[in-house]
Amino acid sequence: GQIIPERRFVEAINRQAYQYEMGDFPTEWEAWIRKKRKDPPTIEEILKNENYREEMKQKIQDVSEKDKLLQAKEYKEGLVAERVHTHVKGHASAPYYGKKEPSQDPTSTASSFQPGSWMPPGSGGSHNK
Repeated sequence: GQIIPERRFVEAINRQAYQYEMGDFPTEWEAWIRKKRKDPPTIEEILKNENYREEMKQKIQDVSEKDKLLQAKEYKEGLVAERVHTHVKGHASAPYYGKKEPSQDPTSTASSFQPGSWMPPGSGGSHNK
């Protein structure tokens, strides 16, 4: 009167079982082995799904390329601002970083803020703006 659950397994061909990695089997077979689906997949189903995945990858790549071209066009026309490249000075958790010379740029570290200093034009400061 005891019901024994169905066992599903794959016999390894040309490799030992431990040499298989995730992705070596089609996802449809993995779903069947893990009992996420009732019937085993057919070759036609696997090929159809594989073709669909390849089409989606190609469409994603095409859309990504079109988006890059559109962004470049918008940058040229001035509709969108260029990305700003920030220069990181030190680390936020450092109590002090760098030299103690006055700077035109404000600096901020973990718990302190140092406003920028006025530098007369032509002075030997590190930043000539």
